[in-house]
Amino acid sequence: MAPSSRPIPTGSPGTGNHRESIAGLASSFAASLADPSPLAQEVLARDIAELTPSEIEAENRAAASAPASYHSAGIVPYADGNQDDIDTDTDLDGPGSNGPYLYRRPSAIAYGNTRPILGVAASSGPALSKVEKLKSREAERSLLRDNHLLPPKHATASDSGHAGSSSAGGATDGREPGFFTRVYKSVFSTRRPKDTAEEERRLQGDGVDTVPTPGVPDERTALLTPTPPAPESDGSEVEPRLDEQWNAAVAAGQIHTTWQREAKTIAVYSRSLIITFMLQYSINITGVFAVGHIGKAELGAVSLAAMTASITFYAPCQGLATCLDTLCSQAYGSGHKFLVGLQLQRMCCFLLLLCIPLATVWVFSEDILKGLVPEREIAALAGLYLRILVISMPASAVFECSKRYMQAQGLFTANTYVLLIAAPLNIFLNWLFVWHLELGYIGAPISAVITQWLMPLLLFLYVYFIDGSQCWGGFTWRIFSNWGPMIKLALPGMIMVEAEFFAFEILTLGAGRFGSTTLAAQSILVTLTSTTYQLPFPMSVAASTRIANLIGAKLPNAAKTCANVATVAGVGLGVFNCLWVLIFRYQIPRLFTSDTDVIAIVAHTTPVVAFLQIFDGTACVASSLLRGVGRQEIGSYANLAAYYIVALPISFFTAFGLGWGLPGLWAGVGIGLLLVTIAEYAYLYSYNWNRAVEEAEVRNLSG
Repeated sequence: MAPSSRPIPTGSPGTGNHRESIAGLASSFAASLADPSPLAQEVLARDIAELTPSEIEAENRAAASAPASYHSAGIVPYADGNQDDIDTDTDLDGPGSNGPYLYRRPSAIAYGNTRPILGVAASSGPALSKVEKLKSREAERSLLRDNHLLPPKHATASDSGHAGSSSAGGATDGREPGFFTRVYKSVFSTRRPKDTAEEERRLQGDGVDTVPTPGVPDERTALLTPTPPAPESDGSEVEPRLDEQWNAAVAAGQIHTTWQREAKTIAVYSRSLIITFMLQYSINITGVFAVGHIGKAELGAVSLAAMTASITFYAPCQGLATCLDTLCSQAYGSGHKFLVGLQLQRMCCFLLLLCIPLATVWVFSEDILKGLVPEREIAALAGLYLRILVISMPASAVFECSKRYMQAQGLFTANTYVLLIAAPLNIFLNWLFVWHLELGYIGAPISAVITQWLMPLLLFLYVYFIDGSQCWGGFTWRIFSNWGPMIKLALPGMIMVEAEFFAFEILTLGAGRFGSTTLAAQSILVTLTSTTYQLPFPMSVAASTRIANLIGAKLPNAAKTCANVATVAGVGLGVFNCLWVLIFRYQIPRLFTSDTDVIAIVAHTTPVVAFLQIFDGTACVASSLLRGVGRQEIGSYANLAAYYIVALPISFFTAFGLGWGLPGLWAGVGIGLLLVTIAEYAYLYSYNWNRAVEEAEVRNLSG
């Protein structure tokens, strides 16, 4: 049995198996970082075995009553038993084609009050819908065109081999392309330059006079020779020989990519992710802007409350919910769409029960915080914030699970639409309650509660009126069964997310020991660094997704090219963040507060924070590249070791031992991020990318 399918042993100190239980937990945690799919398959197998005839009939009725667009897109199978669905569509797959596709859904992103992180996710996603397969096929077709193995979309005389054409394909009348045309093509064109000598050798067969076997593709058939351009497809069909051409080209090592193509792909992937992350993060930071100008005690209290909320609820909740990235995806891919709704209900119920003890912590948080920070006024204000915010706990838990429910169906835009409404409304509510109605400090948590409840409501309306209801089978008592495997699968994700959140949030706790002024400055710096992180993190998610696609498509050299592009982009974004943070170090704090002491501390600490932006970007990208090649456990352990063994001890030594104060706290973080960058890129530098292809193939076969 594969290590990742090993269950967590149970035991108690009194049974003599406590040490074995801890070892088993660590082993399961490590295995789950690599691939939690086997345990998810166990949950799915149990749920399928427990399906009653009435539930199967209900699935068939739902499939029959679904709109025709769902059937044509492969979202639901036809209820008449015809298996012309997402898994057996011969028009798309071709005869006997079970190959990889150049498409994958990003998943397992845990988003707290500060920095999003990549949680635990399966190496394989759900079966793709027909629409998504068409996107994959278009990516394959585009790569074949760029490698001159298919005719271009818009054929010209140069592409057809007419006289007077240039090898660059830039002129059709015998003239060489101009200087600016050549510069434009060298910078923006995704097509590989033609190797004229190599093309001649291929066409002539190196002087060997042989006749190709009819019907059998070889190096001189349509794969390599110019063919008349095919009519533009409307998306309903795929060329019947595309599979043969793609597989033959991959086997012959003729598929290459360019840095321009990978840069364009990553930019397109990142665009929507950046918008989504910025919108969601704006909900968290609006309160900081709203109350910052009331006073430095209120500004510090918001930061302390956010830190407490992240550690005690948001991180555990979102870490546990990341298991739905695997469970819902497996259920969706199995064709039993109603089981996606069952997994949603199960995790919602579990998290709602978890809210009860955690709500108690928030209610009595003032007494707890008084023992951690010397400023009693700040502890009281933070406790007040959390006592109001506790009302939003159930809504946050349900929304976090519902996002996974939508993502498993490939409905990523639904969450963005919700945030497009909720984020601006949250800004308005903060202005209304804090300043217009003059509620002051308590207006910020009241606004947060209303917004948190609005988001799951909007998502429900989207499912009910627009899309997503095909995976909802109604409420059932089965949500109280099979909790054991679900919790085993969820715990590693919670531990990893909690550990990464805690490493950063503990700095806020340390800053609180210096007093209200330093804590207020720390609140601004945390908000600043979390905002800048919204640029490299979405780009890194896009890069890891793209690399995983290329590895799955057996294109290791293309994956390396993409990794190089992502690395350069990570450095570029890090330098960009460093420069603008450093340039505006006096203007940024004035957006949050008018207190001169707080502004002075922020400006004094900003050079350290600005410098670590470079390593923040590179470490973020390096971790995502490891995730892309299927070695995310390396990145996870490197991050945790750097935070807890290096960064935090150095931070507290420089801040308290050497008396550097707030700059000392951030200096340790910068050193930790530098070590993460060095360790992860050292591993990637010597990594065998062909081995990544072999491992991905094994995972795909086992899945």
